Amino acid sequence: MHPEATSCVPWWQAARRAFLSHGGVSCGPGGRSWGGGDCGPSDQGPHGDGGGDGDGGGAFGVRRPLRFLAYRLELDERQVGELARILNELKTERAQAEVDRRRSVSAFADAIAGTTFDAARAGEGGELRVHSAERVRDAVLKALREIHALLDDEQRRRLATLVRTGTLTI
Repeated sequence: MHPEATSCVPWWQAARRAFLSHGGVSCGPGGRSWGGGDCGPSDQGPHGDGGGDGDGGGAFGVRRPLRFLAYRLELDERQVGELARILNELKTERAQAEVDRRRSVSAFADAIAGTTFDAARAGEGGELRVHSAERVRDAVLKALREIHALLDDEQRRRLATLVRTGTLTI
């Protein structure tokens, strides 16, 4: 094994032990987690369940939007249940948009694969993207409307601050 490769092994082992000793949650400098979200209490931060797909960006631009919002907005159990339903619907619509995106890419590839450019096939791919974007837009607006109705004035103010500062992206 290369000498430089072996020099990082003890560091990696120590980092892994620290990560696991905190239940898989480790906050780094500035209160940021390894997963990219703000750290709350070790069992209440954005790292638990709630709709993220493990890639660092859930429906609302944080890894675990439900737990993150429940913690930051101090939601009660009724609000958490309703928010879970809203985020699940939005997650479903975004997953469908990803399927549509792949179909449109396939249509574009088909359009350029032949000896002549197939403008009709490329147009189908473009239309699919437009309709998909409109459906996602409508789903986001519906989710925001429902979330607004669910929250009290103080919770709405906190949510607006999270969105305005970029902590939460929609």
